[in-house]
Amino acid sequence: METHFFAKLAPKYREPYRNYYTYQNLQSVRTASFIFLSLNVIIRILYHLFPESLTKAQNFPEFNFINWLFIGITPFFYLFAHLLVSEMRKTKRSTSFMELFVFVFAIYIVLCGMYSSFISTSDPSNSLTLYLIALSVVSMLFTFEYYETIVLLIGIELLFTIMCYHAQVSPTEMVYNQMISAILLAGFYLTSRYFFSYKASYYGQIVEIREQKTQIEKANAFKNQVLGTVAHDLRNPIAAVESLTMMMALDDIDEDTEDNLNMMRESCIKARTIIDDLLDAARNENAGLSTEKLQRTDINKCLQDIVSTWKIQQGGKENVLLISNVKSALAMLNHEKFPRVMDNLISNALKFSKASDKVEVYLNRDKRNLVIQVKDYGTGIPKDMLPKIFERFSGAGRTGLRGEQSTGIGLSIVRDIVNSHNGTITVQSKEGEGSIFTITLPEAQ
Repeated sequence: METHFFAKLAPKYREPYRNYYTYQNLQSVRTASFIFLSLNVIIRILYHLFPESLTKAQNFPEFNFINWLFIGITPFFYLFAHLLVSEMRKTKRSTSFMELFVFVFAIYIVLCGMYSSFISTSDPSNSLTLYLIALSVVSMLFTFEYYETIVLLIGIELLFTIMCYHAQVSPTEMVYNQMISAILLAGFYLTSRYFFSYKASYYGQIVEIREQKTQIEKANAFKNQVLGTVAHDLRNPIAAVESLTMMMALDDIDEDTEDNLNMMRESCIKARTIIDDLLDAARNENAGLSTEKLQRTDINKCLQDIVSTWKIQQGGKENVLLISNVKSALAMLNHEKFPRVMDNLISNALKFSKASDKVEVYLNRDKRNLVIQVKDYGTGIPKDMLPKIFERFSGAGRTGLRGEQSTGIGLSIVRDIVNSHNGTITVQSKEGEGSIFTITLPEAQ
């Protein structure tokens, strides 16, 4: 924290910070004046409840007078502070009158602290406690520039000296009390400047955070715009290549050409998946699916359609199996997003499994929940990666057994989609034995 004992803030923050602390000062004046007025009203009530005990106290007339004086003056501070707070909420700018008003109230509080015990008891030594309390309250509640604080100190010291002469103290007591006053005022200055520096540091951090947030939002909007443009431009050539492969597959071709066409078609599908993953990650579309997009769905049929599609993509291979122990079950699903969850999990399972290994999709019921498991017998997930596997851009992405590339964001998108369905997803894995991803969804009634 940078201290500002005899210096101003940098020009960049000076005016905004003055507006900020002036508003805080006005609120403090309103609160402090209300509390001070309440205390004096309570004292006045006690005078009526216990008249004999209090009215016989030493210097009661002086106490009685200043109590009425405080009750008469303090409401004006509260009223003006309330009006100035309302005005500053509208204008967002401080004025010289506002700053002068706060300055006068600070003098008023310190003067009340001294006068309450100094004049009433005519004993300077008894006034130092309330004097110290008043200085402490002012240093903590109000923020002043260093030159304003110096002027405030001079004014307080003049008032203290006048009261000493008024009390007709001896020269020895005068020197003694002035020394103590100087120590108290020095402590007040240091405390006041420390709070000023602390609040200035806090305000500067808030401003920087807001500026960085604005820059991040602009960069994020630009990133989304660029990704949207890139995705649109990439989809067209990918779709053209996929269409050509489908047209070529209709002709009489040999087995090698058919394998090449299948590989091209699979590459197009993977490229589209990567584009969709990047767009979802950038736009964060999965963070909050609208409930209007969730439909009552036969979960068995949904999973069977997904497995059948993978069978076609794998050229008729039976390496993706559905094992359902639930005859009839309904779930609230988004027909666009949820298949991507299963596709991503199945794709990852195949990516880290041998060509001859099976990927099994299980469906079970647990009380009122439906449990979907995607189980493979591949390489498994390293133990150090498991805690961060669902984190976006965590570096948990790995290259598949056949060189398949990974963006490292697929599983984070899976988690977001599952969460949007009011579900949960967990993983169990052991290196060399495979992995099991478990999705738990509420069953639709």
